[in-house]
Amino acid sequence: MAAPCRRMATRSVLHFLSCCSRTAARYTSSRAFFSASVCGATVQTPNVVKKATGPWTLMAAVCLERLPVISADCNSMEQQYKEMVNQMELEKSVMSDHELRILADESKRILGQSDDYDSDEEHGSEERGSKDQAILWAQDLEDIWEQKLKSFQPALRVRADVDKDLTSPERCLADSLILLAEQQVGHEKLWMLPQTQWQEGETLRQTAERALTSLPVADIPTTFLSNAPCGVYKYKLPRAIRTETSVGTKIFFFKAVLSDQAPRAATHASFQWLKKSELQGFLKPEYLKKVNRFILCL
Repeated sequence: MAAPCRRMATRSVLHFLSCCSRTAARYTSSRAFFSASVCGATVQTPNVVKKATGPWTLMAAVCLERLPVISADCNSMEQQYKEMVNQMELEKSVMSDHELRILADESKRILGQSDDYDSDEEHGSEERGSKDQAILWAQDLEDIWEQKLKSFQPALRVRADVDKDLTSPERCLADSLILLAEQQVGHEKLWMLPQTQWQEGETLRQTAERALTSLPVADIPTTFLSNAPCGVYKYKLPRAIRTETSVGTKIFFFKAVLSDQAPRAATHASFQWLKKSELQGFLKPEYLKKVNRFILCL
């Protein structure tokens, strides 16, 4: 009886040891395979990133916009609607405090001129003097307002001398203007949105800010609208000068607006402040297609 029990105990121990050895071998092989996969991925990742960004030159450009300063002219339909609203407001409006005061003073003055009215007995001489002074003061006040209205001369909406100056940011006050800068691209000078090349260690937003500060006039007051680009434009170099490390250029556009509506210091010969309809005569067709996508006519 003891011999069969001894054989059964020995067989169980041997079976347990064999299972443990197989599990350990399986774990060792899996760990070696996983380590090899991670090492291979680690070695390949820098090459992939370098291959994705290396052949392209990264640039950041700024679409600097001067918003309208005055309201635009009304078209025929808008003018008719404006006149209708003004007429409805006039018909439903009530008198102001000043108009009510004028009527009250006028009624008191007419009552004071009647034969059966004795202002000295009813109100006294001092009160009568104050009433006359109030009537004169209200009438004089209206005369002063009328004189001021006649002497007021509103500013001109269309200024032929300023509106023709493309370098002035004060032209076409009723329209949005876009800043173009003359920049050297290869062997020629082109009108483009202000741009500069990305440098390692900075974000594209910082590159766009540097594009403005590197202009001949660096004190342009601006406010960026976002940290993310609003558009991208890429082009490839001619095949004759294209290499494995230099295929083309990618330009990322950022939106910004003038934070000061009178930037006189921004006037410069290498600048152009243009309306959206005027960009066609200065920008390349493909470049213009990308720019028109994020420029709104306000």
